Amino acid sequence: MTLCNSFLLKTPIFPHSHFFTHQFPTNKPIFSLSCSATPSPSSSSVPDPKTNANDGNANNGGGEPKNRRLSDQSSWEAKDSVGEDYLYRLGKEADNMNIAVGARAGVVDDLFVGKFLGRDSDIVFDYRQKVTRSFQYLQGDYYIAPLFMDKVVCHMAKNYLAHILNTKVPLILGIWGGKGQGKSFQTELVFQAMGVEPVVMSAGELESERAGEPGKLIRERYRTASQVVQNQGKMSCLMINDIDAGLGRFGNTQMTVNNQIVVGTLMNLCDNPTRVSIGQDWRESDITNRVPIIVTGNDFSKIYAPLIRDGRMEKFYWQPNREDIINIVNRMYEKDGISRDEVASIVDTFPNQALDFYGALRSRTYDRSISKWIDDIGGVESLGNKLVKRRKDDNLPVYTPPKQTMEALLESGYSLLKEQQLIMETKLSKEYMKNMDD
Repeated sequence: MTLCNSFLLKTPIFPHSHFFTHQFPTNKPIFSLSCSATPSPSSSSVPDPKTNANDGNANNGGGEPKNRRLSDQSSWEAKDSVGEDYLYRLGKEADNMNIAVGARAGVVDDLFVGKFLGRDSDIVFDYRQKVTRSFQYLQGDYYIAPLFMDKVVCHMAKNYLAHILNTKVPLILGIWGGKGQGKSFQTELVFQAMGVEPVVMSAGELESERAGEPGKLIRERYRTASQVVQNQGKMSCLMINDIDAGLGRFGNTQMTVNNQIVVGTLMNLCDNPTRVSIGQDWRESDITNRVPIIVTGNDFSKIYAPLIRDGRMEKFYWQPNREDIINIVNRMYEKDGISRDEVASIVDTFPNQALDFYGALRSRTYDRSISKWIDDIGGVESLGNKLVKRRKDDNLPVYTPPKQTMEALLESGYSLLKEQQLIMETKLSKEYMKNMDD
């Protein structure tokens, strides 16, 4: 038993702090207690100040107390190679050591590892799982246009081989084209086929009420994609959907500080893809894995020109031809028993339509059967109770999907076409704003 433990066992515990303030005279000297593994030759439980002159809390010859280290293995008082405080420098270089490396013994001080999460717990794992996309919802057989797949796969491969290629490789692939042509969906299908786990952003995250927040968010998401490559051994990338909606200049829209910082951040990533700072001091060992960036949009002419130059962004205009549309729609209608010839007839009946038109056309055919299902379960008054307030063990009434036929699909197609024409021809905004130009 150590001297310290022995002293604690023999010392009574006083539950009230006022005992110390009123029971002891103030003129009595206060002695310090030195705990050591080997007991002192003296049997007294109160050490002699003269024999403990080297104690860190005792006065040395009446002067200032001498500082002594807590432990030779402690990082609290460790110094780096230039003599500066090690923990202070580490905190400046890394934004948060716990998030960067997890609570791993030997990486962070053992005092912070603890035993509650385990010696090798990775506390950033859940964060990575929430940010990345794994595409479990893409169930079924889908068609990927060969030209589209070749472009995305080639861009991914070039960026992962950029360190051995003797050529300049653009970091960003910009996929642009008409609305509803499946740019984002086709890209996700390619990711699923390749086993890529990307970090996906939207144009709504490119603006914030705080200056600099979106730019920092892009850098954090880029580093997260890099950590997926390093920690999980999976291919990853940063994908930004509808980037022109967040960065484009349309009419008299205002350029904000965040727009400028986002553009500057993306340009800097293209020029230095392996050195990405999120506010910490630079470290020589802080090298980020290069991961490609894929952006989608409708009109890249509205984006700041230096960002879309050929050295930084490789452009790919996606306009599916008739054969691509028939193949994609045929795979969509295949489980409904619609033949390829019937699909070709539908595509020719509604030419110059985007791919999402044919998906909406199929969805419109469900309207009648859903209305009938609502009537079968008790009408509109019972709909809320059946959908929301039902018990967990109660099953919803059985819904039978409609049988798809050419007549029903064509009827839905003409209905959608009529709605499109009404929007373009009526233009009710002219009735409300008489001075608006055409």
